[in-house]
Amino acid sequence: MLVTLVAAARSSAVLDIRFGDDRPLDVAGWQALERAMPVLLPLAAAELRYCSPTPCSRQTGDALGLSPMAQPALRDCDMGRWHGLTLQEVTAREPAAVGTWLADPRSAPHGGEPLLSFVSRVGGWLDTRPIEGDGRVVAVTEPSVIRAAMLYALKAPPQSYWRTEVNPLSVVSLSGRPGRWSLRLG
Repeated sequence: MLVTLVAAARSSAVLDIRFGDDRPLDVAGWQALERAMPVLLPLAAAELRYCSPTPCSRQTGDALGLSPMAQPALRDCDMGRWHGLTLQEVTAREPAAVGTWLADPRSAPHGGEPLLSFVSRVGGWLDTRPIEGDGRVVAVTEPSVIRAAMLYALKAPPQSYWRTEVNPLSVVSLSGRPGRWSLRLG
């Protein structure tokens, strides 16, 4: 099975990225999506097409002709009371809590979901896709979800999450089967 993950086009400027950002695509996101379409349109041939429940993921998937089905398991990490705030805002208000969150993947000082639970949730979704063999799946979701999927697939240590970058409209493919995934580049 081949699972291709596409990072949704952006919904805000980098410095305005918010935890649990549920805003629709901004003008720059639409422009970037238009430029990327020739490369991404062939993904619509996948047997199964999904997206996270956010407006930017849905809009990206629809623009690519995927008509994706929203999957709650592909939503961003639940950031509890930090939802809607930027990292800069949270750091100014709760510097010790941010330090704990970055250092301990089992912690959830925001009252939401710990990093390890988030990675497990995304991995559980990946392992339960109903296609076997050479089937193809495509999902449009937030960069954080793609980072979690890569961490799960590679069985990488949790701190690797903070050292992985996924830009809007990036594409990452994972091949394999439940419990045995490989990162596929190129």
